[in-house]
Amino acid sequence: VQLQASGGGSVQAGGSLRVSCTGVGRALSSYAVAWLRQAPGEGRDFVAAISWDGGSTYYADSVKGRFSISRDGANNAVHLKMNSLKPEDTATYYCAASDRSLSTVIRDQKHLEIWGRGTQVTVSS
Repeated sequence: VQLQASGGGSVQAGGSLRVSCTGVGRALSSYAVAWLRQAPGEGRDFVAAISWDGGSTYYADSVKGRFSISRDGANNAVHLKMNSLKPEDTATYYCAASDRSLSTVIRDQKHLEIWGRGTQVTVSS
């Protein structure tokens, strides 16, 4: 499968955005999918992840209660809805997938075998 990330943009603090990760070539439901982000000069960190069946999710502490990850089977996509955005959420957001379990994936980024290109999210104060 190939991954296509979309939906980034610019928003003021407190606003909302949704980024989407669409699978091409194979059903995304076969994979655990994660969103990660990287701000300039920083490392790449997990933001959220969802199991292959959508039954389990993971969120970084910094986004709990504000972000929501979900599967969209009809469009072979995984969405990340971001509410109450803060300037510190500004980053390039990447989606990635793995055929391993969610619990394995979130232990280490090395378990993510398939990566999409990033989409930029900019939050202004």
